[in-house]
Amino acid sequence: MRIWIDITAPAHVLVFRPLIALLRGRGDEVEITSRDYAQTIQLLELHGIEAEILGRHGGRSRLGKARSLFSRLHALRSWAGSRGFDAALAHGSHELTMTARRLGIPSATTFDYEFAWLQHQLGCRAATRVVVPEAIPPERLERYGVHEPKLRRYPGLKEEYYLADFEPDPAALRHWEIDPARTLVVVRTPPDVSLYHRRSNPLFPQVLDHLGRNESVHAIVIPRTPEQRDYVRGLGLPSVLVPDQAVDGQSLIALADLVVSAGGTMNREAVALGVQVYTTYGARLGGVDEMLIREGRLIPLSDPRALDLRKRDGERERVRRDPAEMLDVLLSGL
Repeated sequence: MRIWIDITAPAHVLVFRPLIALLRGRGDEVEITSRDYAQTIQLLELHGIEAEILGRHGGRSRLGKARSLFSRLHALRSWAGSRGFDAALAHGSHELTMTARRLGIPSATTFDYEFAWLQHQLGCRAATRVVVPEAIPPERLERYGVHEPKLRRYPGLKEEYYLADFEPDPAALRHWEIDPARTLVVVRTPPDVSLYHRRSNPLFPQVLDHLGRNESVHAIVIPRTPEQRDYVRGLGLPSVLVPDQAVDGQSLIALADLVVSAGGTMNREAVALGVQVYTTYGARLGGVDEMLIREGRLIPLSDPRALDLRKRDGERERVRRDPAEMLDVLLSGL
């Protein structure tokens, strides 16, 4: 088969890394497109994945996002039109599913947060298959025109699939002088450029200030954009460390004592790697986070003083799932 994959955000690089290897390992031809957004291109290079870079993120404004959408749709259609793809895969890229439908290519899209309304109205309606975790109630997807047989579901977290073969690299900490006696905290900034996260998150600056002034802590903050990086550095907090470029975030999580994240993927990566994790997410919680909170694997945070900043030791429990099963679900019916 000839497979087209569109990777539009940093987290998607990790999702598709094992799937690309599986497809190519069985003899399929895989071509990849991407866009210039946050650390996406750097992570593609870090993992040795070649991609055609078409378009960039539209920024905060709805007008900018609309312009970016129409420009990229045109670029994708021109690029993919003559390539004879048999199927197309995406993680929430409505631009792929819309283009694939226009070109008559069967497509599957997957995601694990169901309240990105505009993205799913566009992407789910155009897709041939929509693949989500079992934790998301099917009735929440009906507003996007998703019913059987379009809907496909899988058990567990997507992170348990793409991290199945992962082992942390201790060299991920080589950029900093880390005192092993201090508690190592990995912090992820809010998704400020996302339409579904418009409300401000006043808790996050409080967390930064609390950790950044604690002499018993090293807080490695992983920003999403250069603007976020500059903002955090400008605070001048003595215990805060900020990388200059894309890093091996999964190794940092695995080596950390705890994680505090205002996003979603890093929360679930910490859960999959057995690391204690707190969420400061400011928008409506999705079905996956609701499940993890019920099970005690994700802790909602409302006051930075509630953070348990003790050092962790001992073996961490992990759940590993076969990524080939995820690939089978994505390709089912295509």
